[in-house]
Amino acid sequence: MNVTTIGIDLAKNSFSLHGVDGRGKLVFRKALTRAKLLPFLGSLPLCLIGMEACSGAHYWGRELRKLGHRVGIMAPRFVAPYRKGGKNDGNDAEAICEAVGRPGMRFVPVKSDDQQAILSLHRIRQGLIKERTALINQLRGLLSEFGLIMPKGRYSAQHHIPDILEDAGNGLPMLARRLLHDTYQRLQVLNEQILAYDRELNNLVRDSEPAQRLMTVPGVGAITASALLASVGDPITPSG
Repeated sequence: MNVTTIGIDLAKNSFSLHGVDGRGKLVFRKALTRAKLLPFLGSLPLCLIGMEACSGAHYWGRELRKLGHRVGIMAPRFVAPYRKGGKNDGNDAEAICEAVGRPGMRFVPVKSDDQQAILSLHRIRQGLIKERTALINQLRGLLSEFGLIMPKGRYSAQHHIPDILEDAGNGLPMLARRLLHDTYQRLQVLNEQILAYDRELNNLVRDSEPAQRLMTVPGVGAITASALLASVGDPITPSG
């Protein structure tokens, strides 16, 4: 099959493909299930394969590179100008195929498994931080309903909560005291989880020479350095 460039519209279980030859002439336009995608692409001559940056794109990028194909992952905003007609899977695949071969197209570097694992750590940690902030705000709001005011600032507020809960003379009803105590315990669990992830990030950058160099920049610590390295990805582009 004389195909040189392929655009793939990624999905969970069904993938639309648009393949052209060196002159831009249509070679195939088809849909494949997840199980059939890699076997089909593995049977083709090595070519340039384009995808939009979305969930799963880096996984497929790594798998296609193992087959020897060149991979170009692009931000959706760079693909949109090449879409003909309405937005559907077939038109999206055709637009991706057209965009990936354009001179000067900017690509998202394909991330390794390890990089995505570190980014997962960052995302989970950030979710816990948001949950902790929400709990502190909830505690502050509930206590204010009983005329009890928590100090500003995360550290001061958390330090002050046990004193409020243990003060038998502040008029706080027993039911409210018990519920707020349970909420405070959840807050403590979140603190422990976040601290564990912080230690994990510190361990990661301690063994990374690039991270150590990044942390020589004023204001860059373990969290920023690890996030930067995990986000940069492989500098090799499809033309490399």
